[in-house]
Amino acid sequence: MLRYLPFLLVLALWIYAFIDCLNTPESQVRGLPKVIWVIVILLFGEVLIGPVAWLVAGKQRHPVAGGGGSTPSEWHRSHSTAKWVAPDDNPEFLRSLKEENKKDEALLKDWEADLRRREEELRRKQGEVPNGPDDTPPAKG
Repeated sequence: MLRYLPFLLVLALWIYAFIDCLNTPESQVRGLPKVIWVIVILLFGEVLIGPVAWLVAGKQRHPVAGGGGSTPSEWHRSHSTAKWVAPDDNPEFLRSLKEENKKDEALLKDWEADLRRREEELRRKQGEVPNGPDDTPPAKG
């Protein structure tokens, strides 16, 4: 199994360089046109000349955006613009809940008034006179 390791490493480097070359925009390719780099990688991949040449001389490498050698998490912590606030500590969220609650209460009152009006209309159509909220129709029998 160990004797296949060098072959697998060469194959992995070959595939990596080939895919990297294909995914690199033409504006970031140095020295030769992109098509020529693909051919060089494919033709000289078995002896590592093509992939190594691509990785060393074929692509423009840019320094990390944060600069200063900071890790991504350090950069993210120092450049975060908004801090997260729990919903029960967020005054805007609490205000929006109160507003929604008022709207829901108003809607519920409108529905209740509409339901009472419809019940009264139904009773008038049936010839009954409402005596109160507990008015139940008389039992037939």
